[in-house]
Amino acid sequence: MFEWRDEYSCEVGEIDKQHRQLLQIGSKLYGILTLKDSEDRYDEIMEVLHELSDYTVYHFDYEEKLMEQHGYENIKSHKRQHKSFVNKVIQLQNQDIEEKQKRITLEMIKFIADWIENHILVTDHKYKEFFHEKGVY
Repeated sequence: MFEWRDEYSCEVGEIDKQHRQLLQIGSKLYGILTLKDSEDRYDEIMEVLHELSDYTVYHFDYEEKLMEQHGYENIKSHKRQHKSFVNKVIQLQNQDIEEKQKRITLEMIKFIADWIENHILVTDHKYKEFFHEKGVY
């Protein structure tokens, strides 16, 4: 489900590398969700949720600094989308994950899949040409 495809590429090496990491996080969640047992997965879910939180800090900071460095004109809109993502991660962290493990894991998977489809494939692809013009690959 969370396999890298060429269409995801923004053709900026470090950003593609970081986007692959998001797919790996989604894949971990999918793996947890599809386990056919009744084991408590709270610790695993929390570990992935913390990884997702750390990812947002690192990736969004990297991307926004690159945009600032090169004067990307749509940076404000891009930052708002990033802030929305961070707020969703915080919202997920504040839920009763212990009692709603499957539901929250599914919600996280849907959220990441939606982010890939609507942010990476649309919003991030808008800066591909801009960065290439600046010599950033």
